[in-house]
Amino acid sequence: MRWKAEAALLAIAFIWGATFVLVKQALADASTLLFLALRFLLAAVVLALAYRRQLSAASLGLGAPIRGGLLTGLCLFGGYLFQTWGLRLTTPSKSAFLTGLAIPLVPLLAALILRVPPTVAELAGIGVATAGMALMTLPGGELAVNPGDLLTLGAAFFFALHLLAVGHYSPRDGFERLSLLQVATVALLALATFWWVETPFFRPSLTLAGAIAVTGLLATALALTVQAWAQRHTSFTRTAVIFAAEPIFAAATSFAVLGEILTPRGWLGAALILTGILIVELKPFSGRKRLVGRRN
Repeated sequence: MRWKAEAALLAIAFIWGATFVLVKQALADASTLLFLALRFLLAAVVLALAYRRQLSAASLGLGAPIRGGLLTGLCLFGGYLFQTWGLRLTTPSKSAFLTGLAIPLVPLLAALILRVPPTVAELAGIGVATAGMALMTLPGGELAVNPGDLLTLGAAFFFALHLLAVGHYSPRDGFERLSLLQVATVALLALATFWWVETPFFRPSLTLAGAIAVTGLLATALALTVQAWAQRHTSFTRTAVIFAAEPIFAAATSFAVLGEILTPRGWLGAALILTGILIVELKPFSGRKRLVGRRN
């Protein structure tokens, strides 16, 4: 089951990486948070319809355990919000790398908050994968810190917390409830903030409509539901390392759609990311009990 779950997580990384170009094109026709509001609102409606039988009105009431869904949604929205703020003041390449620092943050936060120490193999895999992300996303190898970078580090912190929250609450609350509640929370927060956090604009186009449909259905409703299910069967750190493959899929999509060619530095970075994933996957857990989605 662990292998199935981790294969599903790799498929999510592919979806997120493959839709990067589509989102970039769509943002020419809509402001960022307004786009997110529409994307997550569509996903929330679809999930509510898909799980209407499993999730009755009573099961989503105030007496039900909704804290997990609200917390994961808040963390996810915080990640997107700080990433958006930071992107206004820094470069896309630095934003991609700094957001990716959520990967090494995951085992650190898991050890501090949930008392779950990573194995040596997991730490090694994270180090190698993070180095690969730096090579892929920082062409010049320079990282001079500015206010936008600090805001983007905040995004990495929130994305790391989101991954921990999903793994912690999914086995307790059920992945259906968790996925619906977190998506709905992000949609409501984005609708409540897009009009004052940024200067909103919306120009209807086929590209924008297609991007909202694809990201809402695949990159949000499907991806977050599969993530909530998959993290019931694997550890936080393994999930984080698998998600490090996202820039590889983004680079492959950029080449296929836009003709962008990966530099030798980028190829080396991609190889390091894959090496990091293999280090984590091929080493045993040293025989000790580990936290998968709950305390053992």
